[in-house]
Amino acid sequence: MNFIRIEKRDADRLAPLVANFRVTLNGYRGIASQPKVEAAQEEIGEFLAADFPIFAAEEGGELVGYAVCRMDAPCLWVEHLFVREAYRRKGVASLLFEKAEELARAMGEDTVFNFVHPNNLGMIAFLRSKGYTVLNMIEIRKPYPGERLTTTIPVGDAVFDY
Repeated sequence: MNFIRIEKRDADRLAPLVANFRVTLNGYRGIASQPKVEAAQEEIGEFLAADFPIFAAEEGGELVGYAVCRMDAPCLWVEHLFVREAYRRKGVASLLFEKAEELARAMGEDTVFNFVHPNNLGMIAFLRSKGYTVLNMIEIRKPYPGERLTTTIPVGDAVFDY
């Protein structure tokens, strides 16, 4: 397995993974969708224009996983971490995440910050396995028109619709 830093010339190769990442995220919200490769290419272009480091895992000339980092001193955020299903649980995500942690250490920081959808139990378990256990913030919003919320989540003494 080879790890590369994504540059503009790699955007077309990376776009299918980014499109599938978006489909997966939509699935956590109960939204069925199809991969939108053109939108993914645009998103990659925006990341690169903003100097977000993007790392990818390559196997046999094919990209199988990637991580997008946002350097917002003094914090480093992992904006995306995605691995094709066939390559999951084989250490690919760990190696990509290590790239993010290396960047954080180079910035003089000890941690990487992560936004995670509450239904993304795989990512939550992954982060816990890496020692990430501190709930740092909660995003709160009004329900969208017509949105059907089916459960609640307790945080401390508060209960939120979800």
